[in-house]
Amino acid sequence: MASSAETRSSVTDRFLTGVEKVGNKLPDPFMLFLILFSITAVLTTVMAWANVTVQIPGAAEVTAIKGLFTAEGLTWLTQNLGANYLGFPPLATVLPILLAVGVAEKSGLLAALIRKAFGSAPRWALPYAVGAVGVTGSIMSDAAFVVIPPLAALVFKAAGRHPVAGLLGGFAAAGAGYSTNILVTSLDALFAGITTAVTETLPNAGSIVTPVSNYYFNVVSSIVLMLIAGFIIDKVLEPRLARQGVPVDELHDDDDANGGTVAGATPGAKSAGAKSAGAKSAGAKSGGASTPPATLKSELEPVEARGLKWALIVGAVVAVAIVLAVVVPGSPWRNEEGGFLPRSPLLSSIVFIVFTLFTVPGLVYGRVVGTITTGRDVPRVMGEAIKDMAGFLVLAFILGQFIALFNWSGIGQWIAVAGAGGLQAIGLTGYPAILAFILLASLLNLFIISGSAMWTLMAAVFVPLFVLLGYEPAFIQAAFRVGDSATQVITPLNPYMIVLLTMLRKYEPQAGLGTLMARMLPFVVPFWLAWVAILSVFFVLDLPLGPGNGIFIGG
Repeated sequence: MASSAETRSSVTDRFLTGVEKVGNKLPDPFMLFLILFSITAVLTTVMAWANVTVQIPGAAEVTAIKGLFTAEGLTWLTQNLGANYLGFPPLATVLPILLAVGVAEKSGLLAALIRKAFGSAPRWALPYAVGAVGVTGSIMSDAAFVVIPPLAALVFKAAGRHPVAGLLGGFAAAGAGYSTNILVTSLDALFAGITTAVTETLPNAGSIVTPVSNYYFNVVSSIVLMLIAGFIIDKVLEPRLARQGVPVDELHDDDDANGGTVAGATPGAKSAGAKSAGAKSAGAKSGGASTPPATLKSELEPVEARGLKWALIVGAVVAVAIVLAVVVPGSPWRNEEGGFLPRSPLLSSIVFIVFTLFTVPGLVYGRVVGTITTGRDVPRVMGEAIKDMAGFLVLAFILGQFIALFNWSGIGQWIAVAGAGGLQAIGLTGYPAILAFILLASLLNLFIISGSAMWTLMAAVFVPLFVLLGYEPAFIQAAFRVGDSATQVITPLNPYMIVLLTMLRKYEPQAGLGTLMARMLPFVVPFWLAWVAILSVFFVLDLPLGPGNGIFIGG
């Protein structure tokens, strides 16, 4: 007789398989967004002809919905086709980081670092390490979506675990837990700035909201979500990948197999792209489709150890130089007030910092071990990294057009304000109103991926509403965090889902958006429920959310 655990697993498998099948019936991502673009174009045109407007809270004038198939819309599209593509936000993050990671990976630095760092680490702890890194990854802003998943895949591969579990688990933890962190990040300052801008005009608005107003809540949330992410990776995601027979090796075409660089190739190879017998121990794909080793050989060859040592030394020097450049008084990377929060040139330089900390050590390692021998090797390995993401660059064209139309037309603002008005019309009060607010944020998060944009719209409506009901603005901000993150890893409108799909197709060429949705869903529901439970505990026990900020005004 099957155990209850096996029965639950079977039911879960059938449900997720159903989600995957339904989701994969969606058109190819390019065609999907072309269809969404067309629907949005028609809908906005009809709304424009009907003179639909939206009153954004705090704005002096109403905003009219603009339609694509109008004189204004058609001229906007023809004049901005290229700008819409190049202005697609993830391109500014993805492309520079891809170039840098390409140098670090193709030189063998990442493989050597992983072998050294995780060779003796217990395999059982790796999912929880990925969960911790993913949840705290928001300190890198959007760069976390590009950096963490492939590195987590390398870690899992090197330890003899399924690399796709690391890939997807890293993305899920980074995305579903994006709005919280055990550290104070730029997002805390950004949210606090938006909340403060709303409360400045309110009488008796409670305590001042600062970047640390949700700190206690964030710390508890982060720790719980890290553990949940690790558990789901270990007990749900990875076993299901094994049952589905998902390959553990990347599937390369003939060009890649014959001329591609193998991460972790041992020194002494004729060129940076040559395969060697030592590549297998670094977790790179070997000649046969073998399963990953049960244990990881952590010992490095002497020349690899020397290369890693010099790469880390140079990387540390670069990191110290960056710190010194920003801490000195009068640093140009400070804001006008002399600080770093809520906005500063330093926080806008995250991509540069990540690029430098990957590229420079990668070049040093490659030079020492012989995988990068001439200046021609550098653009070559960068080109190989871009080649791996060529599919995403094509998709980015239609993604850029869709997002640009969505923003330009004003339909996103209309959806947010209409949703807020509907919630107000229900007339809920007390904690059920907070739960309804969280649910609304989660639903809107499927359409408006930018947390700052969504909070700007929602805060203007709901902070005054809940202040009148006696709730602290910091508490409403904390509730918004719960709804802001979890669902963004299951919506096709999240552009980084397309980046992840491109990475996944290296293992599963036939994978579609339904595949991603089915594998992300086990993270979304537990994250959402656990996060709501944490907020409920703070509410019931009337615990402080951060220094000087509680639940109720005057409490």
